[in-house]
Amino acid sequence: MTRNFDDDAPRRIRDADELVHARRRDADERIHVVSTNLVIDVQEQLAQRGRLDRIWRAGVVISWLSLLAAIIGTGIAWLITGAPARFVVGDLICGSLLLMSLLTLVGVYFAGRDVSSRQRLEADLASQQEALWKQKVKNNPDLDDRRKLYREEVTTAVEQYQADSRKYRRIHNGLQTLIMIGSASTTTIAALDTGKELTWQSVTLTAISFAITVAAMFTGYYKFRERSYFLQQTADAIEEEANAVRLGIGPYSEYGPGQEDEALKLFTQRVEDHRNEQRRRQQQLDQPADQATLPSQPPAA
Repeated sequence: MTRNFDDDAPRRIRDADELVHARRRDADERIHVVSTNLVIDVQEQLAQRGRLDRIWRAGVVISWLSLLAAIIGTGIAWLITGAPARFVVGDLICGSLLLMSLLTLVGVYFAGRDVSSRQRLEADLASQQEALWKQKVKNNPDLDDRRKLYREEVTTAVEQYQADSRKYRRIHNGLQTLIMIGSASTTTIAALDTGKELTWQSVTLTAISFAITVAAMFTGYYKFRERSYFLQQTADAIEEEANAVRLGIGPYSEYGPGQEDEALKLFTQRVEDHRNEQRRRQQQLDQPADQATLPSQPPAA
């Protein structure tokens, strides 16, 4: 039996296999896009729920504080002067705050009716992220794909650590600010309570002393000058690296026109070194004064 040279069955089979693989890749890409969008939607809802919860807690605190302030102020005015009406201005202020906080609570309640609870959203986010990761690894990816997947997981962990760090830093800075202002206020009130007649000169001097004390406390604690110096130093170093890699000078002078990848690799490594050094300095600035040992201090202004 002679062979029919017009028989292109192998080619048709190969084309069919390629078509099947292409459609499978398209389906996987669509599933990946849908899963990614679901994760983003849950993250946005979780952020919205977090904002509503914070506003709700603030409204509840202001409501109770306003109510307690009105009750205590009226009681003190009645015990001392026998006329509760002496605290009518304070009652009006507390009542206004109470009314605004109650209206805020009502608005938050209606705004949050269509948003699930924080616990359910966190569970949904974990489920969607797990589905997304399973969809990425179901095709037995090679080493490069596994590294990319690990990089995405590490990015999520880093974002969570940074969010927690910012939260606790805000709490600590708020309490420290309260301590510093309270200490300065105590000294100022003690200076005013001398039994002498207050004049505009004494009040002005006391106010200036209070402002200077608070400014000195804030400057010593937050180290604004050191932070500005090290940030500018890092910015100048990164700008110098960018100019050097663009002009092909300095450590990049040995790379020719066809070696842009090697130059960019070295540039990325050196910039990351500068950023890591800045993060290390930032951590040392956040440490207590008896533990922080900076490698180089900024020059005196």
